[in-house]
Amino acid sequence: MKIYNTLNKRVEELIPNEPGKIKMYTCGPTVYHYAHIGNLRTYIFEDILEKALKYIGYEVTRCMNITDVGHLTSDSDSGEDKMLKGARREHKTVLEIADYYTQEFKNDCEKLNIRWPDIVSPATQNIDEYIKIIEKLLEKGLAYISGGNVYYDTSKLEDYYVLTNHKEDEMVVGAREGVEQDLSKKNQADFVLWFTKSKFEDQELKWESPWGLGYPGWHIECSGIALKYLGEHLDIHCGGVDNIFPHHTNEIAQSEGYLGHKWCNYWVHGEHLNDLNGKMSKSKGEFLTVSLLEEKGYSPLAYRYLCLKSYYHNVLTFSYDILDGAQNEYNKLKNKIKNITADKEEIQKEEIEKYNNKFKESLENDLNTSMALTTLYDVLKDNINNNTKLELIKMFDEVLSLDLLKEEKQEIDSELLSKINELIEKRNEAKKNRNYEEADNIRNQLLEMNIIIKDTREGTVFEKK
Repeated sequence: MKIYNTLNKRVEELIPNEPGKIKMYTCGPTVYHYAHIGNLRTYIFEDILEKALKYIGYEVTRCMNITDVGHLTSDSDSGEDKMLKGARREHKTVLEIADYYTQEFKNDCEKLNIRWPDIVSPATQNIDEYIKIIEKLLEKGLAYISGGNVYYDTSKLEDYYVLTNHKEDEMVVGAREGVEQDLSKKNQADFVLWFTKSKFEDQELKWESPWGLGYPGWHIECSGIALKYLGEHLDIHCGGVDNIFPHHTNEIAQSEGYLGHKWCNYWVHGEHLNDLNGKMSKSKGEFLTVSLLEEKGYSPLAYRYLCLKSYYHNVLTFSYDILDGAQNEYNKLKNKIKNITADKEEIQKEEIEKYNNKFKESLENDLNTSMALTTLYDVLKDNINNNTKLELIKMFDEVLSLDLLKEEKQEIDSELLSKINELIEKRNEAKKNRNYEEADNIRNQLLEMNIIIKDTREGTVFEKK
């Protein structure tokens, strides 16, 4: 397989540390709010990469962190702590917020057929690992204590900007423009490994450490979790392009400083999803979640299909018109496949081999999912027998994960829909009046109708069992 490696700025042949096996780490979500579909584009690309590697024949072990400990939005001790912001917004503890939004993120992954990684570890469960790494960095003279905090000394590195090709005086202070300088640093690019002194003294989660009561810096959790669960040699590290600097840059510095050797061979990044006004974010415009798309009548897998049509390394622009087109194409594809009925013909092994090779070639060519879809359409147009077509569709969907052979749930007719909405409205009124017994009775009544309801921030939604 060939893949674009940000480390060397080119498409390279993938050569794992151990033949036939891939250790893969992907940066997980900060669970302070719902993920928007821009965030989820990255997880779709990582999911396809993992499944493609397995399809080609690799044994893949994938690890992902969950950021449930508050960290600041820059290395200059400024900005907001996202976890604390979420807790204040919803009048809950940080850990309550983390548990809720971790589950919501997992629900979104299920709707998009994103496989949950083999190893998923919350940051708060690995504090001892971070402390161990920081202690060794201090012993080796690669870190220093200043102003009560522990910093990584980037002046000790030959090439700190290995992922970006920047020079130090070209980079902004900390991680963002307009961030004031941290006077405790020796060098502009140094970053915090452990906070004991911060401008933000109301941090909810703190732990004892050799340097005092405090909490880990922005970057140490991914290094700690990856080293703990995947060992000293990592094959692939993934994330969005916004992780390249400073997050992945700092991961390389602290991990290789700790280990004393090269840590990861391939850094693979997915590009942004933009709306018509630029990069998608939670802080501007309509907050585009999977649940919102569902409420507007879109299938989550239509969005996955849209992502598959685009090269992961290119910016993808989102609009409802573009999604309309993707949903129409996806529905037509499903309908074509639905009309293929099994026959009594034997599977044509030579056709299986031919198309399987074409599909693999697409994946091996830097994860060319658009070409992989073209191969699928070629199968549908071919005169091969139906059993052969169905077998190839089943095989391809191991990677595409578009539920191509899955039967759709029975549609809800207008009369039933009216009854469901009426009961949901009555239940909402009962909850408003604190009549929880009546609310539970209505939920049970809906369950007897094979209707499952779920309360979300956008309102009550339902699905048919």
